[in-house]
Amino acid sequence: MKYIITELQLDKVIFKYLNLKRLNIVDENNAIHFVNSENNKYIIYVKKDGRCFIYHELITEVSNFFSIDESIAETIIGKWVGNTLQVEITKTMIPPYHIPKNNSY
Repeated sequence: MKYIITELQLDKVIFKYLNLKRLNIVDENNAIHFVNSENNKYIIYVKKDGRCFIYHELITEVSNFFSIDESIAETIIGKWVGNTLQVEITKTMIPPYHIPKNNSY
């Protein structure tokens, strides 16, 4: 059976999913890092220009779990970061040093 959900509903359910991951927020001089309990970074928000670097593992995890394209997962994760930090995200991207070799990014 297929369900049709709105974009807003999808955002809300993914926001809840990300909140359940209980990522720690580490505020450093120029950036805010979202890390897990093992101190693995998942997201970096750059304060001076609003860029949001999202590690590919998190994008893939959300994309696979919710059966959505990675680009949609990246966008929604960026919205979640903006909502969580109460900031404007100017651009989302994968950190350039963290792109898997077989990916087309």
